Amino acid sequence: MPSPAPQLPPVCRVAEVRAIEERAAGVPLMERAGAAAAQVAQEMIAGQRGPIVVLAGPGNNGGDGFVVARCLRETFHDVTVVFRADATRLPRDAAEAHAKWQASGGATVPDPPGRRPALVVDALYGIGLGRPLAPRDAELVVWANAQGAPVLALDVPTGLNADTGVATAPAIRATATATFIALKPGLLTGVGPDMCGTVSVHALGLDPGPATGRALAWPALAAALPEVLARRTRVVHKGTFGTLAIVGGAEGMVGAPLLAGRAALRAGAGKVRVGCVAASCPAVDPGTPELMLRDAATVLDGEANAIVAGCGLGATQAAVNALRRAIEAAVPLLLDADALNMLAADPALRERVRARNRDTIATPHPAEAARLLGGELAGVQHDRLAAAHAISRELRAHVVVKGAGSVIAHPDGTWAINTSGNPALAAAGSGDVLSGIVGALLAQHIDAGNALEIGVCLHGAAADAIVAQGRGPVGVLASEVADAARDLINRASSGQ
Repeated sequence: MPSPAPQLPPVCRVAEVRAIEERAAGVPLMERAGAAAAQVAQEMIAGQRGPIVVLAGPGNNGGDGFVVARCLRETFHDVTVVFRADATRLPRDAAEAHAKWQASGGATVPDPPGRRPALVVDALYGIGLGRPLAPRDAELVVWANAQGAPVLALDVPTGLNADTGVATAPAIRATATATFIALKPGLLTGVGPDMCGTVSVHALGLDPGPATGRALAWPALAAALPEVLARRTRVVHKGTFGTLAIVGGAEGMVGAPLLAGRAALRAGAGKVRVGCVAASCPAVDPGTPELMLRDAATVLDGEANAIVAGCGLGATQAAVNALRRAIEAAVPLLLDADALNMLAADPALRERVRARNRDTIATPHPAEAARLLGGELAGVQHDRLAAAHAISRELRAHVVVKGAGSVIAHPDGTWAINTSGNPALAAAGSGDVLSGIVGALLAQHIDAGNALEIGVCLHGAAADAIVAQGRGPVGVLASEVADAARDLINRASSGQ
């Protein structure tokens, strides 16, 4: 899949990080990691007084902590290292870091000091922890979280799964996280963003090489957008920017496809036709009369460069018929909401999607993803990336599992995690607006993988822009997100 922004930072699973570390055998990674984290620590406590407490664990993360402690002590900071493990059982590099800490005049204590620290450094466990903490380590995590002091986590906050973003209580709630070599999925999705604070990446002089995962950030995607979108020259017309068909709108749910249609127009689609399955489909949308409203069959009979199916579609026989026709259309197709629920209940429909010879996008929220996989919501949230890949394989589609740190999986096995967005998006109609934005990009002849990544990141960035202006996150309407997305597209297209 062509990359719209090659400068997007790589995201590596734990196994990939381990392979990079093995290739770098002989490189003093622990010294580099500790020195980099010590610099972050100094920036965090600039101008403050008080002790720094380093919580060192029994593995290499603890070794990083010993290096941090030594570097901070060398710059005349008051450092206490709390270490409850057996020093004779430390891994080789960590044992060497421990020895250097002692040689510099440092010591370790089993319990934190009585006075409030200026900073806590979490070096208990890094990316390798796959089990609940032992009681003595859990006690230190609880202590760190209760101090009211800034907390710097090394690589990954203790208790957070680096691959999934699932936290096992008790877990460190960090103010900042200094992660090494590359970003990890768990820092970006699930509860990871809430647990990690501000994340800084320290490559340690290594090149992670081509990674299958990337972190989506709007500034990078916006910089590449002029190369992706058709130029708005003076000789263009509405047909230049494609026609999008939106199929949905069962009785009582007509608002969903209208929201999608309004967002699609604001994201640049030349024409948008909304086809409702409800018998009482409105003749016009007073809020956006530019939309062409018809019954679903008429819209599906007409021309379209892309189709969005599912927004408020319902589950009637008319809805099933409309979905079948949308699946059979020889244009890119985005499936959302009720369309996904129908796929989950009907293996024959899923097979029709698999057999398509045009690009398909699926945009489930976690509950819809669980239905598609025939499992439970908890299972999806336990490993959102695995769920996205499983649905992508099942449907031969580009898939986003929405939520905090939306996860995107492509049929070629590559993936991305979105870093934009905030709780303003937790509102009715938000998913419909996303579908309209991505559908508009498809109608403008952007390939499906890029359209999904750009659309998801733009949707989140629009919510971020609203909050930055002081108008959220409470009470933000989905339609406001569409307006903000239009502003961002225009700014990006003009190079601002």
